[in-house]
Amino acid sequence: MPATTRIQLLGHASFRITTPESRIILLDPWLSNNPFVPEQLRQPERADLILLTHGHDDHMDAELPALLVQTGAKVAAPAPVRFYLQEQGVPAAQCEAMNVGGSIDVLDVRLTMTVAHHAAHVDRPDGTTSHQHEGVGFILRFSDGTVLYAAGDTALFGDMRLLAELHQPTLALLPIGDRYTMGPLEAAHAVRLLGVRHVVPFHYGTFPSLVGTPEQLRQHLGPDQAVTIHALQPGETLTLSELA
Repeated sequence: MPATTRIQLLGHASFRITTPESRIILLDPWLSNNPFVPEQLRQPERADLILLTHGHDDHMDAELPALLVQTGAKVAAPAPVRFYLQEQGVPAAQCEAMNVGGSIDVLDVRLTMTVAHHAAHVDRPDGTTSHQHEGVGFILRFSDGTVLYAAGDTALFGDMRLLAELHQPTLALLPIGDRYTMGPLEAAHAVRLLGVRHVVPFHYGTFPSLVGTPEQLRQHLGPDQAVTIHALQPGETLTLSELA
């Protein structure tokens, strides 16, 4: 059986991606004290690459610096988040310097950092905040030909159409909770701009203020849209090559 890309929802906005080369990528890992992640998934034994869309504490675990030092994983994040991690003892050699619009090849993945519209900061363990920044998203192109668009926490923006033209994503991870990100109405239009046929919604249903639902997303897409909404439950996995 050929090696393929798999994506697993850990909970809320945290994902675990397994590449065709069996590399482990953690996307926005909030794990150690996350009640929405199954207990057995809260302490990863390994990670090769960690992607951070921004520094809010529901996306970046307070214990992430220790995890990075323990695993030796590479990390890609907005520049102020990288600077914070280095201040916490993460070796600079593990930090992949990049910025919005740039692409790098890392661990057999072509990684592109994209714009996202989400004001952010780093939530420090002592309750203070620092390192203000704008959130980002990521495009990941894998060796099996599949392409993942991880939008991060974001508003709808028209240049999603350009991302579709350039990258032709197989699957999009889109926030739908509303209040802090797109809601289902805006996410449905994002699906149209991106031209994707498969969507994994996230950042909904975990806190009372995150009121958007996959059902509302489906209603806004309408019956004529040939789109499959994969409303994953924590621990569930999708294989990207099966989403043809």
